[in-house]
Amino acid sequence: MANTAQAKKRAKQAEKSRIRNAGQRSKLRTFVKKVLAAVKSGDKETAQTAYNIVVPIIDSAVNKGIIHKNKASRGKSRLNAKVKAIAVA
Repeated sequence: MANTAQAKKRAKQAEKSRIRNAGQRSKLRTFVKKVLAAVKSGDKETAQTAYNIVVPIIDSAVNKGIIHKNKASRGKSRLNAKVKAIAVA
């Protein structure tokens, strides 16, 4: 347990940010799953709409420090490839 006042304050701040980050991460995963579900069902319009919704959410997660920018870029690229694949098929 923290002994100094500074350490106690940092522990409280870390807990607050952990809870906030968990909510943001959950939101991110939920919207990614919506895109994947639409791709799996083969509905290209729903998949494209869901993809357009998830891109700003991914970018927001990067700005908030939830995920790394390279992970975001990789995720967007993979989702976009899946959406385009059903559009061609």
